[in-house]
Amino acid sequence: MPGEPSADVLGTGPLTAGLRPDERESSLLTAELRPDERELLLDLLRLPTAGPLETGPGAPLPLLPEALERYARAAAGLGLAELYRGAPAEAELDRPDVPLTVRDAVAGTPGFLACQPSLVLRLGPELPRAATVMFNVHLDTVAGAEPVGFDGRRFTGRGAIDAKGPAVALLAGVRAAAAAEPRVGREVAVLVQAVSGEEGGAMGVFGTRPLVGAGYAGALNVFCEPTGLRYLPRATAAATARLRVRGEDAIDDCPGAGHNATVLLGFLAQHLARELGSAPGPRDPVCVAGSVTGPLHNRVYGSGELLLNLPYRDAGSGRRAEAAVEAAVRSGLDAFRQAFAGLPEFARTAADCARITRLDWPKRGLPVLDNRHPELEDLLTRRAGIARMPDTEPAFTCDAIWAADLPDDAFTVVLGPGDLGANRAHAAGEFAEAEQLDGFASAVARLLVAFARHRRP
Repeated sequence: MPGEPSADVLGTGPLTAGLRPDERESSLLTAELRPDERELLLDLLRLPTAGPLETGPGAPLPLLPEALERYARAAAGLGLAELYRGAPAEAELDRPDVPLTVRDAVAGTPGFLACQPSLVLRLGPELPRAATVMFNVHLDTVAGAEPVGFDGRRFTGRGAIDAKGPAVALLAGVRAAAAAEPRVGREVAVLVQAVSGEEGGAMGVFGTRPLVGAGYAGALNVFCEPTGLRYLPRATAAATARLRVRGEDAIDDCPGAGHNATVLLGFLAQHLARELGSAPGPRDPVCVAGSVTGPLHNRVYGSGELLLNLPYRDAGSGRRAEAAVEAAVRSGLDAFRQAFAGLPEFARTAADCARITRLDWPKRGLPVLDNRHPELEDLLTRRAGIARMPDTEPAFTCDAIWAADLPDDAFTVVLGPGDLGANRAHAAGEFAEAEQLDGFASAVARLLVAFARHRRP
């Protein structure tokens, strides 16, 4: 009948067929945030934690150390011990897969790393990776203050869904799992990474990457991002291409005396959009992004930049996208030269366009995640009641890419409440429904209890 719970929800349907009574019970476990956990979330939402890459030069430093302290205190009350708190040394970021924006910020912004530490907590003793579940959640946010509040149904504020709300719901889920199954925190260890450096294009290179590299990982690794409570075993990466024009300025009375970077970059932006957008065969979308030359009306700007973002789902498609951009830039410069050579105001720009235009890559070579694990996927779907996101739905970029090189017996998924678009992550009006956060807490609890009861010593 409409409105009645399904057989699977009742634990008697095909998804739970063949489960022991204790396994069926774990698939029905629920959890919700307590009043003190709701207050913790409101406290975290009030703390501005957008990093310098988001807020820009001269902005106040983020209060990420204070956010980690409050989170660690709340976790300690649930029995989680602190294993690590800090940031990597600058030398660890001198590597080609670290975005150029990060390397420049480390070199030029005093206290850049110190104001963006990360935290590792553990429930239970140190156990082998096979007996460990790791959760990763980020406490940094995008820029832009949002009103903080809770009306009994909905939390609002920057980070409500991405990802301070999931961070608090994670603690509620761990609490509920330990209460329901004594093996959680005794025979099964729970690692929690609370990281900085997920937003702002940092790509986790000074938060998640060094922690995973240091061995803070499990047999099952869960990256807490909005997925509608469906687990996603994939994460894309992205490359950033930059077109830089470095010519000579000119006065508006003699526009042909200089190089017009505005017209050149505008032409190339349209050419790239058309060429890359009409490429045959399956491809990942290309974002023709920001362009800048100058703000005034009474001069010709000879210099400027154009950025492109290229997501990719595997290394091969990433290399193909890079090659396609390079070819499109060459054909675009040829087309510009032919189109503008006969116009006096732009003849010099046309003649010199190839000489004054350079393509470089501030970000490239990042890993992607695409993994399978039949046993743990069965645990998630049947024993924990967490559906798998269909392969027809697109993945997105997050810190889970840094788990791509874990051994084959490990399994990594992205899982969290809500939806990036519908919950207005990165936009005005970001929110998380209390019901969504309780749902994620329940999923965490079911996952941990199922792992503890299903795991073979």
